[in-house]
Amino acid sequence: MPDLFDQQLDEIRSRVAPLADRMRPLTFEEFVGQEHIVEPLKSLVRSEKLQSLILWGPPGSGKTTLARLIAKYTKAFFVEFSAVTAGVGEVRKICQEASDRIKYSNRRTILFVDEIHRFNKAQQDAFLPFVENGTIILIGATTENPGFEVNAPLLSRAQLLVLNQLTDEQIHKILETAITKAYPNVLFDVKAINFIVLQSNGDGRTCLNALENAVNLAGSDKRVTVEHVAQAIQKKAALYDKKGDQHYDVISAFIKSLRGSDPDAALYYMARMIRSGEDPKFICRRMVILASEDVGNADPQALVLATNCMQAVHMVGMPEAGLIMAQTATYLATCPKSNASCEAINKALATLDEARVEPVPIHLRNAPTKLAKQLGHGRTYQYPHSFGGYVKQQYLPDNLKDAQFYFPKDIGYEKQIKAFLHSIGKTTR
Repeated sequence: MPDLFDQQLDEIRSRVAPLADRMRPLTFEEFVGQEHIVEPLKSLVRSEKLQSLILWGPPGSGKTTLARLIAKYTKAFFVEFSAVTAGVGEVRKICQEASDRIKYSNRRTILFVDEIHRFNKAQQDAFLPFVENGTIILIGATTENPGFEVNAPLLSRAQLLVLNQLTDEQIHKILETAITKAYPNVLFDVKAINFIVLQSNGDGRTCLNALENAVNLAGSDKRVTVEHVAQAIQKKAALYDKKGDQHYDVISAFIKSLRGSDPDAALYYMARMIRSGEDPKFICRRMVILASEDVGNADPQALVLATNCMQAVHMVGMPEAGLIMAQTATYLATCPKSNASCEAINKALATLDEARVEPVPIHLRNAPTKLAKQLGHGRTYQYPHSFGGYVKQQYLPDNLKDAQFYFPKDIGYEKQIKAFLHSIGKTTR
């Protein structure tokens, strides 16, 4: 009788549970993504050498699902709770029950703690003795860097596994599986599917929630359109496709707006990309390139700011990272521009194709051995600091000794560079 009751309860749950929970993989083979850790995990489970784990990854990347699969395949008793609501008292109670379980049934306990970074130091320390003596296998999930948010003693006793954001292809695969299993009689417009993939931004849970809400909104129509999806996720279906022509057109317009010193246009195109789910790192990489290619030494600080922006965006994450990106974009758009460095390296590369490549002048060569010294390597080199910071001497090979590639402009800081080169006898046009 209890077995029949449990079966009926499972059937009820399958009807009322959210789609994201109903579609949760039941085997490692059904799990989508994270191939770099799934296979090693399967080997550890089979060998019964599983140790405590910290799963670090973005939302919807599969942390909870992996923890449940591990528990299933190890046949361990599985306890799950969130660090948002649990306290030290509950942790100690669970650990004591785990100890009794080993004593009376020789069955280990997997304790899954979601958002473990929300536990303070005292709460995290409560796990330590039970992890050390093997009473529990702790699996902690976090979206924050565990190097900052998880106590060092606890982190040293656990294996850190880093989960990646799901790719668009993987999100698409999750969608196809869910549609086949849950909505076989519903029609989906291609644009609707693509819009869900775009807005999911690598989050499997968001993807399935959007799908379920869109189907509910379609109701008796039995056909889901992009308008249903846009209404379901409360976002406008912007004219932007991360893989189509619009992708390249919008990023091109963004870069040209920065180069053309129009901060308003740059912000508009950045907003279109952000709203449509473009990877912020892609936008930041393009700003780093522009800071060197189009600003250059007219404002050397531009490259520093753009590089720091990329690092800060990685640390902070969206949506707050949009503020950092906007600050950087407005700075790049309004600072002086020079492509002199870009032109200089292109000229130097062209010279390699056009002119003979001759040996390095003998006074500039390294002399690490006795033979090299006997051959005169570096012997007549003049150390600039011995002459006040500059001394006139030849640096290029003989066939290019008068060549010049870099011609700074009368813009921003490059005006000072031009004056310095002129003062030491370099022609600067």
